[in-house]
Amino acid sequence: MTTESLPRTPAELGLPDAPVEAGPADPAAHHVRAKLDREIRLLLAYEAGTRSGADPEDLHQMRVALRRMRSVLKLSGGLVGDGAEPVRAELGWLGQSLGEVRDFDVLIGHLREVIADFEVRDQAAGHRLVARFVTERATAKRRLTKALTSTRYSTLLREVSLLTRDREAPAAAAAETHDLVAGLAKPHRKLAKAVRALPADPPDDDLHALRIHGKKLRYAAELAQTSAKKKRAKRIKALIKATRDFQTVLGDHQDAVIAAERMRSVLASADGEVGFVAGRIAERELARRAEARAAWHASWTAVDTAARALHA
Repeated sequence: MTTESLPRTPAELGLPDAPVEAGPADPAAHHVRAKLDREIRLLLAYEAGTRSGADPEDLHQMRVALRRMRSVLKLSGGLVGDGAEPVRAELGWLGQSLGEVRDFDVLIGHLREVIADFEVRDQAAGHRLVARFVTERATAKRRLTKALTSTRYSTLLREVSLLTRDREAPAAAAAETHDLVAGLAKPHRKLAKAVRALPADPPDDDLHALRIHGKKLRYAAELAQTSAKKKRAKRIKALIKATRDFQTVLGDHQDAVIAAERMRSVLASADGEVGFVAGRIAERELARRAEARAAWHASWTAVDTAARALHA
């Protein structure tokens, strides 16, 4: 399939002219459809910028829209029919391609900021170091472009658009009584359980998994916010802020871990000057990792307090 034949606009996917809206009086299934409608529109809006690569933020926002759709379908996909799980799996396929390029964007942007603070005599070696990752990013970007011009991607867009439409779902009766706000208890419990299971000095992978749990809680809260009345909506807003801060701390931790590992991988094949710069960066990243480790538990306490207040 050529780029020109892909569905590129909401209208071409059969979406209504105006975004689907949902309020507190609407059933949970309608909120799920409205959320999917909003996120697929955002995904389409950022697609052109993702293809061109002019602004890395476009790719980031496209990926965020995709991850929100995956989270919604994981938590409440059954409310919009049996097709939700296959669509969620396909969104995961696309997410891998977007995530690979996004990881390089984060790394390259951060390295450029760090190297800019180095002495002039280390700048040239720093630029050579960054050039390695720019080359690797270009390879990943070609894979992403191929994915975005594939029949598989076109089919995925159409399948998501079908889930946004008001159809008779198999669990229609249950959907009428489903409480999205009460449903926040489940991702909160999972996050709390994961926190309790951590040792005093958690492995990096465990903290990364914790961030994913926190992200799921945040996306569930964003979905539930539109279905809540004023008092509970205010408490959900506080929970969203707390989970966002929690994600930021653990995101900084993960970025530092990845950057340090990348520097270690460079040292084996780098010349002396590039190796020296990579070693300096690795040292900085390990310090950044330590700062995040010292801060994450306080941010978790804020999340836990906000979640408990919501269900009090």
